[in-house]
Amino acid sequence: MQKHITIEVGVDEDDTTTLVHAVLDLGGDHFDATGRAKRNPDDACIPLIGEELALARALASLQEQIIDAAYAKIDGLTAAKT
Repeated sequence: MQKHITIEVGVDEDDTTTLVHAVLDLGGDHFDATGRAKRNPDDACIPLIGEELALARALASLQEQIIDAAYAKIDGLTAAKT
């Protein structure tokens, strides 16, 4: 069986700050995360770097949430068997 999962990503940025908001609905579970990157005023303005950092941070947060949800389900099944 093949399945496609979509993560909705929004990017909001100004001259120094990039915010990425990522949302994932997976099998009835809703996951929501935000990543942020702030440019040092002395650095060159290269928006792609901020987008990459903010996106990676948001995805890392989603990863933690998904793993926690999976372990909670496993714990629930294990407890139900005992």
